[in-house]
Amino acid sequence: MTVAPCAPEAAFSPIVFSALDTGPARDIEPLFAAAGSYVFSNASAFRMDEDVPLLIPELNPDHCALLPVQQAKRGWRGAIVTNPNCTTVMLAAPLAALQARFGLDAVMVTSMQAISGAGYPGVSALDIVGNVIPYIRNEESKVESESNKILGTLVRNGSAASVVAAPFVVSATCTRVPVIDGHTLTISVRLKTKASLEDLVDAFRTFEPKTAAYDLPSAPSRFLALLAAEDRPQPRKDAEEDGGMRITVGRLRTCPILDFKFVSLGHNTERGAAGASVLNAETALAMGFVPSTV
Repeated sequence: MTVAPCAPEAAFSPIVFSALDTGPARDIEPLFAAAGSYVFSNASAFRMDEDVPLLIPELNPDHCALLPVQQAKRGWRGAIVTNPNCTTVMLAAPLAALQARFGLDAVMVTSMQAISGAGYPGVSALDIVGNVIPYIRNEESKVESESNKILGTLVRNGSAASVVAAPFVVSATCTRVPVIDGHTLTISVRLKTKASLEDLVDAFRTFEPKTAAYDLPSAPSRFLALLAAEDRPQPRKDAEEDGGMRITVGRLRTCPILDFKFVSLGHNTERGAAGASVLNAETALAMGFVPSTV
């Protein structure tokens, strides 16, 4: 392994995967993009910038159309593409199926997030074993805002493009639990239009990812799965499905306060981080937004 300074003149590559913390990412990623690299970032530094795609390829691959706008605005030869917070992925996936069919008005979500999501060295064993930590710094604000951008509508005006955020509201509580891998979310939703439980079952089971035609190497064989068993999904049994790239939903039922509630699960370091970034790169390349010569 060769270790080099984190600067384009020392380690240039046409495609760069960034797992930097937010502060360094804000300084370093633009240097690579300006030098001509396409930076696929797991950092939150640029996620909410209006000209930066916040990508879940199965849901919003058309948002890659922001890349030429980004390049023109910033004078870069390359560009930055971001993937969402690891928890947002497990939320946005099932919401997309419901938004497309019924519209969404309000969402309440509580996350039970695995310790691997805290990185290395992570959470002290004395803090997490036999315990739940009911606070993760800056996590809730990310979950509350990112799904709206991901599920927003791309609007084109000549050579310009922008995303109009989806109008539903999200209220999030994020917790850390003693699970190694796999984030579990309990989600309650209020829909825009009336629907039955059977309608939601059909919406989840028939949801088609928008990348199906591209045959992407890292894409799961099944993006969104609905389980009927009352005690599923579980991190130990379901997080690794499809190489950790599948989102699994279960415990779908009516909600006495909102309309419906369910559980969503995904692998936080595969679907929620490294695997997501690789899939973003495959998508941008397949759609022609990254030159095939790279």
